[in-house]
Amino acid sequence: MQQSARVLIDGPSELVFDYMIPTDMPVVTGCRVRIPLRNRDSTGTVLDIGPPPQTNFTLRPISSLIDPEPLITANLMKLGKWIANYYVAPLEQVMRALLPESVRQDTHSEKTKKVVELTTMPTSEELEKIAKRAPKQHIIIKLLEANAGKMSLKDLGGGSISAAVKSLEKKGHIKLTEEAVRRDPDEDQEFLESKPLKLNPEQAVALEQTIHPVCSENGIPKPILLHGVTGSGKTEVYLQAVQHALDQGKSALVLVPEISLTPQTVQRFKSRFATQQDQVAVLHSHLSQGERFDEWHRIRNGEARIVIGARSAVFAPLKELGIIIVDEEHENTYKQETSPRYHGRDIAVLRAHFEKAVIVLGSATPSLESFHNTQSGKYELIRLTHRADSQAMPIMRVLDMRLEAQKQKGRIAILSDRLRVSMEKKLEQGEQIILFLNRRGFARSLQCPPCGHVCECQHCAIPLTYHRTDERLVCHMCGYQSLPPKKCPSCGDDAIRFQGFGTQKVEEVIQKVFPKARMARIDADTMRRKNALRDTLNKFKAHKIDIIIGTQMIAKGLHFPNVTLVGILNADLGLHVPDFRAGERTFQLLTQVAGRAGRGELEGEVIVQTFTPHSPSIQFARHHDFDGYAEQELQFRNQFLYPPFSHCALLGTRSTHERRAEFTLENLHKRLQKDLPAQLELGEPMPSPLTRAHGQFRYQLMLKSTSARALHQHVQRVLAATPPPDDVTIIFDMDALGFF
Repeated sequence: MQQSARVLIDGPSELVFDYMIPTDMPVVTGCRVRIPLRNRDSTGTVLDIGPPPQTNFTLRPISSLIDPEPLITANLMKLGKWIANYYVAPLEQVMRALLPESVRQDTHSEKTKKVVELTTMPTSEELEKIAKRAPKQHIIIKLLEANAGKMSLKDLGGGSISAAVKSLEKKGHIKLTEEAVRRDPDEDQEFLESKPLKLNPEQAVALEQTIHPVCSENGIPKPILLHGVTGSGKTEVYLQAVQHALDQGKSALVLVPEISLTPQTVQRFKSRFATQQDQVAVLHSHLSQGERFDEWHRIRNGEARIVIGARSAVFAPLKELGIIIVDEEHENTYKQETSPRYHGRDIAVLRAHFEKAVIVLGSATPSLESFHNTQSGKYELIRLTHRADSQAMPIMRVLDMRLEAQKQKGRIAILSDRLRVSMEKKLEQGEQIILFLNRRGFARSLQCPPCGHVCECQHCAIPLTYHRTDERLVCHMCGYQSLPPKKCPSCGDDAIRFQGFGTQKVEEVIQKVFPKARMARIDADTMRRKNALRDTLNKFKAHKIDIIIGTQMIAKGLHFPNVTLVGILNADLGLHVPDFRAGERTFQLLTQVAGRAGRGELEGEVIVQTFTPHSPSIQFARHHDFDGYAEQELQFRNQFLYPPFSHCALLGTRSTHERRAEFTLENLHKRLQKDLPAQLELGEPMPSPLTRAHGQFRYQLMLKSTSARALHQHVQRVLAATPPPDDVTIIFDMDALGFF
């Protein structure tokens, strides 16, 4: 029986159509094909194959195969279908995640260069004649002779010598060919080879358990949670585990939570594998389309056997996958914010299961979900309880900023006296400092004290942040900008003033207090230029910078032995928000930032400035007590049936018309209540904590269930039977990590 194929059409609209498969064409799922689209030819990717749908019109046939080998392997296609089902997302959206745009679109291709090759060397007599009659041809021959008979046309002079090149080619002395040119994102970097380090006893046990993992009854290795304190040498265990996988003829995938960690991770891996650097590929969103095209195809062709990247790299088309490493597995940046809303860590665990590969989840502050999985026996737990260099953990001092505010007589206290004195001492000793504040900009908001008016974004229900560099009020949600008013727009009073502070304000204060110190600011505003982050970190590593002021981009994974002081300027920023995970995130962030201090031979010190010094998150972090914090927090989660003791999902609506967004969610709520599974708890519709963003009103409800399958299947049935109005968007986030 003749079959048809569902094809995802390339292009901005990315439509999906059915086509007949010619009987003599070996089309399989994941193949790239040419198809007729209206009155032109187009290209696409085969999503599925099956019997032709029952329609009143004749399906058009596929024109031809672009590549007989499918771009999506069978395991990746299986993974994609699982994601579409579990996260209630259209399969075509999942395919866009599996195949980068640069691979799907016909507009990108391999970059080539023209090469001139010397084929027949003229005799001495011929050479003399050429020198007299055609000096350019003589120069070309001499240059080729001096460069092993081969040079690029560009290096020989490009277009200025084209006539001379054609003449020599006609005479048979040279030939012109084209060679592929790799667009290497790290071509301007030099990597010196590093040798494997001697492991301490804990690291040796961790490596042994990684390369010889405990397997389940079906022979699939159990996931491993590597819980190691900051500076315990987890990266060295990763490197040696990857080397073992390569020795076995396997490939390796290394995931990092955000791009800020990629440069240092790439540097470590390319230095360790310096003799085979071409086997290391990088995948992240800061690559150009051409670089991504080249890296993806090097992975697919088997040229690259180690892939390092952020969340989307979990779909890298590696062959013979032997090990997956998820570094800083607790980070919420592994969760995709747009459909399909998959969690990179969880998908990595599932991919390892499909590929029968080892997976290592590493962190100094594991997520409570992963830690609970070790307690229930789903994961194996490996601990690294000491720093690799036997150094003590940094001393953490918690300062009550309520007392500091009294000293400052009501003024904003950015630097406490204790932190300022410690900074002076460290700078005098030639040591380096990191100051952490998870808020960019100069001032948090612009407020009028007499009437209380706050300048807000026209499109979002949040205050505008003042940026001194651009002299603008900026919305960090949608990017809206406006000039700061000189008088209050509401009452006309000129007493309107800035409230709070961000990294720009801190930078200005530090420059005044320590005018001789060399400093840099790392946040989303300063790191927009390509490779800006890598260059700044390299300068810091080379001691060309004394103080780094940064947001969460500097909070984790970075290793600088000369950093002996870390100042956390406001530990309360993420603590008092309406989210049951707020305490866990604060504990993780404080522990991770503190771990940047004292990673060399010098003792480290951490000063935490807070208005809530007795918070459990801060006190447990102060004592580096993960087990104590986890025990208390898990008791709380179990009492209220929050994850990891249940699955939590959010269903939301968005629209430029507030009443339509609200009504649509109320309608969905009524339909969800009907035939509600017994183990599913349904919350009430309500406005989101951020009631408006990007000009759209937002409403949401929460669902909880001990059965993930019952939850997503019930939602899937209701959504399939309830198409929303044209101007309303429905958003479903399975295993949500935050509120919309």
